[in-house]
Formats: sequence, C-alpha cells, structure tokens
Amino acid sequence: MTGLLLLQIAVILVAARLCGLLLVRFGQPPVIGEMAAGVLLGPVVFGAALPELHAALFPAGSLQGLSALSTLGLVLFMFVIGAELRAPEGARAQVLAAMRVAALSALLPFGLALAVAAPLLHGSLAPAGVGFWPFALYLGVALSVTAFPVLARILKDRQLQQTRIGRLALSAAALLDVGAWVVLALLVALTGGGGWSSLVRTLAGLALLLVLVYAGLKPLYAWLVRRHASDGKASGTVLAAMLVGLLACAAATEWLHLHAVFGAFLFGTCLPRDDRLTHSLVERIEHLALIMLMPVFFVLAGMGTTADAFTLTGIGAFVLILAVAVAGKLAGGGLGAKLSGYGTRDSLAVGSLMNARGMIELIVMKVGLDAGLIGPEMFTLLLLLAMTTTLMTGPLLGLLGRASAQPDADPSVAAGK
Repeated sequence: MTGLLLLQIAVILVAARLCGLLLVRFGQPPVIGEMAAGVLLGPVVFGAALPELHAALFPAGSLQGLSALSTLGLVLFMFVIGAELRAPEGARAQVLAAMRVAALSALLPFGLALAVAAPLLHGSLAPAGVGFWPFALYLGVALSVTAFPVLARILKDRQLQQTRIGRLALSAAALLDVGAWVVLALLVALTGGGGWSSLVRTLAGLALLLVLVYAGLKPLYAWLVRRHASDGKASGTVLAAMLVGLLACAAATEWLHLHAVFGAFLFGTCLPRDDRLTHSLVERIEHLALIMLMPVFFVLAGMGTTADAFTLTGIGAFVLILAVAVAGKLAGGGLGAKLSGYGTRDSLAVGSLMNARGMIELIVMKVGLDAGLIGPEMFTLLLLLAMTTTLMTGPLLGLLGRASAQPDADPSVAAGK
C-alpha cells in the first residue's frame, strides 16, 4: 500500500506540473492547471477513458492516505494564508474603500445566490434532507469568496501589486476572506446536527478557543519570536513550536465539529505581523504545501466529481450560478470602487480581480461536502465555477487595458486629505 501511495503522489505531481506549465504559457496562473489536473485524473476524464487503469491506480481503499495528506496540505496552506493576512493600511479613506469593495462584492453575489437557490434545490442539486436555508446560505458563501492567494499571484505576474487597484483589491480580498470564514464556520456549526444543545456547545467551544488563541497564544508566540527569531528567521525550535500550535488549533476546530482549516487559519492570524517572519514561513512551509500537498487535494477534489452533473439540468444550473457569480462580483466590486472615487475602468478592473475564486473556492467546497451541505453534482459545478471565474480574470484585465496599471495616487486617499 505504501508503494501505491508513493506512485499516486508521483503521478499527481507530474500531472499537476505539466498542466500548470501549460496554463502558464497561456498567461494563466499555474494553480488553474493544477486544479485541471485534479479533474483530468478523476472519474470524469481518466476514469471514463481508462476505467481499469484508473481503478488500479486509485482504488477506493487507497484514498485514505491521500486524504490525510490532503488535509495536512489544507492546514499548512490556510496557516500561511492567516499569517500573510494584513489589515488595510494607510489613510482612513483607503480603509473605507477596501471595506466598501469587500462588503459589496460579498453581499451582491450572496443576495443573488439566495434568489437562485430555490430552483437549484428543487433541481436535485442538494443532498436529500438538506433544507432551503442551509443550502441557500452555503451557496451564498460559496459564490461570495475571493481567492486571496491566487489574486496576489495574478497581480504579481502582471506587476500590478503596487498599483492603486492592486492594493485596493488585495485589501478588500483580505477583509472578505475573514468574513467568509467566520460565516462559513457559523453555518457549519448551525447545520452540524445534534440539536440546539450541540450548537451551543460548538459555539461555546469556539468562543473559548478564540479567547485562548488571542489572549494566550498570541502574546506567547509574540514573545517567542521576539526572543528567538528577532531577525525574522524561525529556527527549528521556533518552527516546531508554531507547528504544534497550528496542529492543536486545527484539531480543536475539528473536535468542535467545524473543519480543521478554520483552526489553522485562526492560528495563522495570531502570529506577529512581521514580513520577514512571513517570508520565512512561505519559504519553509508554503512551498511544500503548494508544490506537493495541494495537488493531492486537487486530485481528491477531482475524485469527488461526477459525470451526472453534465445533464441538461446540470448545465443549466452551471450557466445560472456562473452568471450570478460573475455579475455579482463585477457589479459589487465595481460599485464599491466607484463609490470610493475610482474611475469606471479601474472600478471594473477591481470587480474583475474580486471575481477570481481559485483554490479558496475548492476549500469552501470541501467544507460544504464534508458537512453534507452539497452533493457530488453541485460539488462538480462549483469546481468548474472556480476554474472558469479564475480563468476569466486575466482576459478581463486585458480587455480593460493598461490604463489601470499606473502606480499613481489612490483617489480615495486624496479625497480623504
């Protein structure tokens, strides 16, 4: 079984690298190729074309080892995302602009998702026994998220990270990510089963964990970094201490019937906001998570897809959620930027950036599937949505031209002086 696991990982890494390099040649972030590799190795493509070979390489009994590696990859990745998270800096008007973009680019697709949830629910795209509100609220969260890490990579590749739209989009995405994880955690707690007593225990445990992390672990790790990593380079002992805290928080949220990713993200946010430390963590943790473990997650996501989603009803549902997701982000993000004093082209560029969902959408999908809020059909459609909306980001920015790429003064800051 160990030999099979190692072979599976090797095949996954080769497929992920090849697909990632192919997408890079078309001006797309490699993560889209890695997500596509997961679909290609799943039952919809590989399983349909070569069913016997697929069954031999990925037998159902062997997926437990891949699942453990996938969870570890998610935990490490979300830890780094939490550590990288920064509140908007600068003038009050700039912070308000980011808040407007984050709020409107979340609320508009969220509201539209609630409006279209009923036909999707009645179209048998929700598991049996899931009521309207749990399904609708989950769909709202799934269509509202923005992929902060993919967004940062797109901006860096196009040298837009220091432009006014780049700074605004990154700040808004950071705020939006925090809100989305909070809402999703509460939704999972509400639908976890066990009645009100179970819900109260989960929420009480979460409140206790928040106190422990921010009142206990935050000052403890700040002292540890100050004392033993003042240069921003975590030693082996400091890194081990961080990994212990990370895994303990991830285990705590798992025991609370939430998901391990919430605890990992929470622990990351409590670490000191030191760019040198963050860079050290990225070099030593994120590269391992992104290059080796996240492709395993993408393949397991691909294993969860089903050809049953590609019926007439499924295709119609995909067109509907794609229209809602794109329109909500473009209009919401664009309106938030417009209200903050940005021009029409820059505002649309911000909306286009907020439309990228990438791997954050896959993590939301994984949480929803584990919680029983969605089934394989909706999981498949949301996976296609994540890939499509992220693929759209580059071409949309290209259509808007390079006028938005000038690193001139932020109009919201100027207005606030």
